[in-house]
Amino acid sequence: MSSPPAATAIRLTAATEQALAVIALHQRGAKRLAQPIAIVGPGDGGKRECDAAFALAYQLAKAGLILVCGGRRGVMEAASRGASEAGGCMIGLLPQDDISQANAYLSIALPTGMGEMRNALIARSSIALVAIGGGLGTISEMALGLKLGKPVFALHEDVQLEGLRSFANASLLLEAVAQWLCMQLS
Repeated sequence: MSSPPAATAIRLTAATEQALAVIALHQRGAKRLAQPIAIVGPGDGGKRECDAAFALAYQLAKAGLILVCGGRRGVMEAASRGASEAGGCMIGLLPQDDISQANAYLSIALPTGMGEMRNALIARSSIALVAIGGGLGTISEMALGLKLGKPVFALHEDVQLEGLRSFANASLLLEAVAQWLCMQLS
């Protein structure tokens, strides 16, 4: 698998590379995982959060996974750009009635007209959630995901919720997500 730009690269362990290769092979088959993985985070995320979102989305999309996010700026835009540069698909569930605030990197922009209630759609539609950063919107997505029994993998979170799987860096988070996804394939 090729890598994102060096400034945002994630150190891939042999186990992560192997898991991503297994996922990529599976995703080319008829029984691919069609349900997206959510990448959630604040619209005003800083460089640390946005770099991680780009790199994580890049690796997941490169493995053939479909991604979903809130479709606007910050972490959502960085993740969308990562997915786009990897040749992948990013679906944006927008809070407003039109696509005027959609980021330019989305593959599909869906205006919901639901405001922040669209966070429930993001959590419900995904197989798992990757949360990068904090803020009330991100916390609500994490909490909804956990309430729905979805695994929630977090990096740089503001609040530790019961059941949240927190990681010290993006490399460890990616390895955990890839390993978890491989278990879903069997």
